[in-house]
Amino acid sequence: MDKIRIMGGNPLVGDIRVSGAKNAALPLMAASLLTDQPLHLTSVPDLSDILSMIELLTHMGAEITFDRRIDSSSMTLCVKNLSDTTAPYDVVRKMRASVLVLGPLVARAGEAHVSLPGGCAIGTRPIDLHLKGLEALGAEITLEGGYIHAKAPNGLQGGTFTFPIVSVTGTENLMMAATLAKGTTRLINVAREPEIADLAACLTGMGAKISGIGTDTLIIEGVESLQGTTHRVISDRIEAGTYAMAAAITKGNLRLKGACLDLIPTVASLLQQAGVELEEEGEDLIVRSPSAPLQGVDMMTEPFPGFATDLQAQWMALMTLSEGASMITETIWENRFMHVPELCRMGANITIHGSSALVRGVKALKGAPVMATDLRASVSLVMAGLVAEGETVIHRVYHLDRGYEHLEEKLRNCGAEIERIQ
Repeated sequence: MDKIRIMGGNPLVGDIRVSGAKNAALPLMAASLLTDQPLHLTSVPDLSDILSMIELLTHMGAEITFDRRIDSSSMTLCVKNLSDTTAPYDVVRKMRASVLVLGPLVARAGEAHVSLPGGCAIGTRPIDLHLKGLEALGAEITLEGGYIHAKAPNGLQGGTFTFPIVSVTGTENLMMAATLAKGTTRLINVAREPEIADLAACLTGMGAKISGIGTDTLIIEGVESLQGTTHRVISDRIEAGTYAMAAAITKGNLRLKGACLDLIPTVASLLQQAGVELEEEGEDLIVRSPSAPLQGVDMMTEPFPGFATDLQAQWMALMTLSEGASMITETIWENRFMHVPELCRMGANITIHGSSALVRGVKALKGAPVMATDLRASVSLVMAGLVAEGETVIHRVYHLDRGYEHLEEKLRNCGAEIERIQ
């Protein structure tokens, strides 16, 4: 199994192009199930989760070409013949985002058989909101043998559904399903993440009628059919935030190409409070680490535009070297502090109190063998390794390949001493 070896101590200096967002690309790929015409996507990240979604859609009859190039991959998907409405366990278990095929399948084919999802071990991710929402649109749902069985033989009907809690994938699933439902659908208390707006923009380009984009209420007027379109995947705000923090922790200076402050509003504000300089220049974001010590800043994860849970582990790594203390509170997933013992192995001073972690800044981190537990924990250990004294070896790095495109190459080009080993 691959490992990553890092010799710490080099500041990151140079340019990094921010890839297309995985969390935008996956629902966009699922949207191809809604039409029999080609959907062309550009700026698609070359990641293992993307390959898993290709495998799943191909199983259903999609014809897919993936032109894989560094930072400029593109993809064409065409589901002219939807030959199978089952999303099997062997594929779905690799990636929780596979559940995004549920809404499009029911909308187009009138049925879907989707295995209950898998993915990172960061806590329960209930899909009951997806199911209750589809029931509000007239679908009949049963659970049997580890599979979701959804039927709407006469097609979905427009309806109103209020999310009791904000759900990103739930919003995406129901928005896609509603595009082909008969009549008007109102989705209330929806997620407002940029990836939601990106999916809505693509669906609109396919002929969907969606209003309220960017607000907490979406109104979708169902149409009889959708057509193909060409759409560019938005930049990955999680990758942008990660590299901004990596520049700060290594006392470096990075130009993040294709990033902007609007992608990471709360992250940018907290970085500036910590002393990091951020400046937009054209379509790029310049990140300059402070000459003075980083200041400890408290943080709480929240739905967008709040601080993304997918950046919590990276923020914790950054705060390990701050002056003072930082209280980090995780409100989204209950098991998302699994990186804490590994950071402590490297000399961090972190104490967990329920859903909060108190991080007291230390003078330095020390290289050590550590183990990644999930996708974002993996990159927090990479960040720690970049600044730690001596050698850090990170085990189980296959998680990284799910969410960071060409990570080692991007960091190496900016001065990091990092390599993948067996």
